[in-house]
Amino acid sequence: MSHSNEVTLKRALGPVHLWGLAVGLVISGEYFGWSYGWRESGPIGFLVSTLLVTVLYITLVFSFTELTTSIPEAGGPYAYALRAFGPFGGFLGGLTTTIEFLFAPPAIAFALGSYLHVIFPAISIEVAAAIVLILFGVLNLFGVHQSARFETVVTVLAVCELLAFLGVVLPHFQWVHFAADGFHGGVFGIFAAIPYAIWFFLAIEGVAMAAEEVHEPHRTIPLGYLSGIATLVLLALGVMLAAGGVGDWKVLSNLDYPIPAAVEMALGKANPWVKTFAGIGLFGLVASLNGIVLGASRQVFAVARAGLLPPSLARLNRHGVPDRSVGFTTLVGLIAIFSGRTSELITLSALGAVCMYFIAMASLMVLRKKEPHLPRPFQAPLYPVFPAIAGGLSLLSAAAIVFFNQMLTLIFLGICSVASIGYWVKSRRTMVP
Repeated sequence: MSHSNEVTLKRALGPVHLWGLAVGLVISGEYFGWSYGWRESGPIGFLVSTLLVTVLYITLVFSFTELTTSIPEAGGPYAYALRAFGPFGGFLGGLTTTIEFLFAPPAIAFALGSYLHVIFPAISIEVAAAIVLILFGVLNLFGVHQSARFETVVTVLAVCELLAFLGVVLPHFQWVHFAADGFHGGVFGIFAAIPYAIWFFLAIEGVAMAAEEVHEPHRTIPLGYLSGIATLVLLALGVMLAAGGVGDWKVLSNLDYPIPAAVEMALGKANPWVKTFAGIGLFGLVASLNGIVLGASRQVFAVARAGLLPPSLARLNRHGVPDRSVGFTTLVGLIAIFSGRTSELITLSALGAVCMYFIAMASLMVLRKKEPHLPRPFQAPLYPVFPAIAGGLSLLSAAAIVFFNQMLTLIFLGICSVASIGYWVKSRRTMVP
């Protein structure tokens, strides 16, 4: 598939930028969201959920790297599914990815507002969330290189803060706190907690959205993906274990800011480290918000360029940025901020993600047979085992999310139905072949 006659993005990203994007897209998941899983399963059960999801993401990233290096286009899963299954398959891949990336930014903006509220109690969470979402929409209008440079800096700072958190909290860890209530929620609780375990890693596949903007994609993309997932696995498991053992985990399970709250449990409310961690904790949320606005706008750009959204959303500004896609992403996020809750936005985003993962893994297997001579600078190890594991666990995760979230599933299906009607009404001839 070629875009030689169309607008294309500038190649400006190297391996360090891509590591920063891979980790930065996700790292807010270590700062908030995951603790909601404790409401369903408690720390012990959630540890099982997280290990299951970790296997999903490790196998997924290795498989996704093959797809991204073989087809380095901004559409990511849309481009893979289009090539494997044709126009409607491409539509489904693009739709599920777009849902994932459109609902993640407002969830992160909500958490940013909550962290700011800890530091400045007079600030409204919703207003703060809206302001930061707009600010990062504006930042993304000035070019991917500037955005990626900023992303790398704040990601390094966010990683350093999480390491500092582990250093402060781990000496206060007590297994009796972590194991309190045992398998709270039982087996059902483990599956109910899956969307919050997914939040630890959700959006690392957003690296694919920047594939058209990467120097030497055959070399740079594997480095970015694999170093990114290794960093995130270590941080996710470390943060969850450390926070669960410092006090009453039930308190943390209802908060958007579990990191400073865990420090408060360990050191006392009056300790200056509490507000310090709330302040520097903003780096992780900022990194993810900036990265996901970048990824979401590129996804909107790609599906608009293909004719699945109004073509005007594929316009580039003088900095080579799809400015109208950035604006559309920001607008949807603002609507979501004032109409939903963090846990609901996480669940919708996770449902879009796991559906897309299954489509992507199916695309990989079909392309192996359909296009055996397609250049594959990186091949998924142990094929077909890795993509089969990732696809199977994606289906299991989707089933668990649907079973425990019927109302949100209806909203998800409603969005898909409206989009599908629009797809069938619009002539397929408007799509890029």
